[in-house]
Amino acid sequence: MHTDQSLPVLSPDVPPAEGFTDAEAAVARLEELYRASVDFLCEAFNRTMKDGKPDRRYRAFYPEVRFVSSSYVSVDSRLSFGHVSQPGVYAATITRPDLFASYLKQQIDLLIQNHEAAVTIGVSTTPMPVHFAVSNDSSISVPQEGAADFTLRDVFDVPDLNTTNDDIVNGTGFTYDDGAHPLAPFTAQRVDYSLARLSHYTATDASHFQNHVLFTNYQFYVEEFEAFARAALADPSLGYTSFVSTGNVEITDPDTEIPIPAKMPQMPSYHLKRENGMGITLVNIGVGPSNAKTATDHIAVLRPHAWLMVGHCAGLRNSQRLGDFVLAHAYLREDKVLDDDLPVWVPIPPLAEIQVALETAVAAVTEYEGYDLKRIMRTGTVASLDNRNWELRDQSGPVQRLSQSRAIALDMESATIAANGFRFRVPYGTLLCVSDKPLHGELKLPGMASDFYKTQVARHLMIGIRAMEILRDMPLARIHSRKLRSFEETAFL
Repeated sequence: MHTDQSLPVLSPDVPPAEGFTDAEAAVARLEELYRASVDFLCEAFNRTMKDGKPDRRYRAFYPEVRFVSSSYVSVDSRLSFGHVSQPGVYAATITRPDLFASYLKQQIDLLIQNHEAAVTIGVSTTPMPVHFAVSNDSSISVPQEGAADFTLRDVFDVPDLNTTNDDIVNGTGFTYDDGAHPLAPFTAQRVDYSLARLSHYTATDASHFQNHVLFTNYQFYVEEFEAFARAALADPSLGYTSFVSTGNVEITDPDTEIPIPAKMPQMPSYHLKRENGMGITLVNIGVGPSNAKTATDHIAVLRPHAWLMVGHCAGLRNSQRLGDFVLAHAYLREDKVLDDDLPVWVPIPPLAEIQVALETAVAAVTEYEGYDLKRIMRTGTVASLDNRNWELRDQSGPVQRLSQSRAIALDMESATIAANGFRFRVPYGTLLCVSDKPLHGELKLPGMASDFYKTQVARHLMIGIRAMEILRDMPLARIHSRKLRSFEETAFL
């Protein structure tokens, strides 16, 4: 990428790097450094747009957390995060410390306590792209290339996809330019990229997303979620504080009318909020593995505590009935969208805490217990294909694979969501509802679907919500199983 390197470079004045043994003070310094860089770039950008190309470059840097370990410290073997495994230098570039304040305080405090050592807070050597610096100021818009009378990258740093990747979570041996090992699963540029994408795809700000995320593939679930949210807001004892709809429309009064947006986003998202982000977000990802990957790629940077798929599927067994539930305990992945990041030979294990929460929720909502749960729920392999109309092709190949895998249900999203949860170390689970049985002549026809949706959607959604409430009450260290951690892991969750 060409830039004019002949111009002198001007950067903001910031405090020198300093050690901290108090996590709250460390995060406050991160916010100070981040704000200094953002303000500097915004002011320089506005001035440049007004006055034209300057005789200098403007460059500001992301803040960073840096930690040095000099010994093999023995820590609680039950913990899957909050410590480094061997001596060395570790670092993480940080963006939006205001948005991630609770997360950063928790992760930094664990590091300090487990190693009895300070973290160093200072500026990194990673430039902050001007697009990300101005993205939170609605009064500023970055012109398209060629719209200004100068080349933007000659004056400012711009996003660079060469440094915006998933090398850390994919385990490809990422280190910073100075040799420091990663302290967090994402770099600041990668997080900023996803924050911008989230706003575009969901039409809600990242600040509204809650720690417990439900994915669905049908609009009917959205209507039921809003109805539940209004009922929850009417009952203060439940602890929910507000409901946010598409376009960042936020209500606290359950009787407030929400305007219908003129244009719906690709993946509308809705947020039933609680204090400290402990509420529930519902994302309608629509149909297909591409949307499932896109949504989870970007929501992962928010470090949610769990995400679950609650959608519809094709039942593959003759003993199943329309409306039965399927609790996935394995996945047959033929979605194709994650093959380069996570080969299909990688097993995606069920997570005990998620499975128990979902089964408990099914029992609570349906009032079936123990062996009687088998009347309405099967546990088994869920297959996810990238071809919605697979039934129209020669069925001998797919049906043989489905039979060999012992699959009991088929959809297009669940394996993608689970696999990306595994890849990003986000606890995952799947509870599907049988809406048709194509191998047995029961197709989803308009009249049948209408009756089915009316009777099943509300109950299915309530199971997902109840499961999230069960998980919310679990200690975070218990939910984030060591099954999700590889040989060499970042200290930050």
